[in-house]
Amino acid sequence: MTEQPTPRTTPRTLPSTTERTLPGTSSRTSPRTGPWAAARRAAERVDAATPEGRDRAVDALRAAAVLGVVLGHWLVTALVADGRTLRTASPLQHLPWLAPLSWAFQTLAVFFLVGGHVATRGHASARARGIPYRRWLGGRLARLFGPVTALLGLWTAVTAALLLSGAEYATVRTLVKLALSPLWFLLVFAALTAATPLLSRLHPLWPLAVVLHVDLLRFGFGAPAALGWLNLAAGWLVPYTLGAAWARGELERRRSGWTLLLGGTAATAALLLLAGYPASMVGVPGAAVSNLDPPTLAAVTFGIAQCGLALLLRERLRRAMRRPVAWAAVALVNLSVMTVFLWHQTALMATTATGLLAGSLPGLHTVPDGLDWVAARLAWLPVFVLVLALCRSAFRSWERGGGGRHGRSRVVAAHRPTDRGPTEGVRHVRRHV
Repeated sequence: MTEQPTPRTTPRTLPSTTERTLPGTSSRTSPRTGPWAAARRAAERVDAATPEGRDRAVDALRAAAVLGVVLGHWLVTALVADGRTLRTASPLQHLPWLAPLSWAFQTLAVFFLVGGHVATRGHASARARGIPYRRWLGGRLARLFGPVTALLGLWTAVTAALLLSGAEYATVRTLVKLALSPLWFLLVFAALTAATPLLSRLHPLWPLAVVLHVDLLRFGFGAPAALGWLNLAAGWLVPYTLGAAWARGELERRRSGWTLLLGGTAATAALLLLAGYPASMVGVPGAAVSNLDPPTLAAVTFGIAQCGLALLLRERLRRAMRRPVAWAAVALVNLSVMTVFLWHQTALMATTATGLLAGSLPGLHTVPDGLDWVAARLAWLPVFVLVLALCRSAFRSWERGGGGRHGRSRVVAAHRPTDRGPTEGVRHVRRHV
């Protein structure tokens, strides 16, 4: 007899990683599948693609500064409907005890700190690589002003349409002024960027002395109020030159951060309590003096304190940014930072104008004179975020294309999977600020 062959049995295959489920769960709720898992994997790819030597704390500070400004504007800017007219108002007019909240959202000094740091390092790197100043500056200004073209184009068309439709001039003026208000910041930032080779070694005490003397002449000796506009450059030059000093390695010790934080805080408190400066660090309609328009000494010392706090938080931010999800969120904001900054007021006004179709809505068209308005405005914030996201989707290409071939720098290198491996086919995503 011949031996019968042993029957072949098919081995039992184990479920793949993406098919395994925990006891009592279905494949839909598996921790390794679904939208949250996909987002996690995307964040891990962004984390892995980020250049090793990148200081993520710088990007985190920039994102926090821009989001602080956006949130601050959304919370303190009200468009009150008075018949067919829209006029600006602020809860700080009616609820002055809320002024300390403005301290958390007036974060422009941090943006200038980061701007001075990045521009100083960028210019030094360009010089080392033999890139001429004109080409370096052209790339940076293109990234700044590229998104402005779309904003100006849209609001030119909107303004013409409103005037032709018979809208009241006061309403049109209010809307246009709010929509274009971010441009003042951009012009100052561009001027300081252009002067970086001259400012990179300027000591911050020099512009601080200018601000001190301008305020002394204005408020102490009755000099013309127009003199205060000198502070528009000198005031923001203080955090910008602090950023340059950071780039030179002069503010690495924690003692420097503590000196700026405590000194700035003490000076600000003295100016508010003893010299009569307003407590709000943002403009309040109808106020006799604004700390921001133009910047006063109190706004500058407050910014110094913020810069000190930012420097003290660097190590904690670097550790936090090692988490892929946190870093991916920061990288996303930085890749659209100018679009977010320029269009956030438009998102507010688009929501307000559309809401008028449903009548006068609390927190959107009503007078901001009570905590009920504050609660209603907080409820509107997700709507503002959604409209801003739509603006970002529509106009981000203007920011992405603003830098040209030589205006590119790396935030992350986004991986495209290929047959040769997950890290092949790398494309570099441009940073725009």
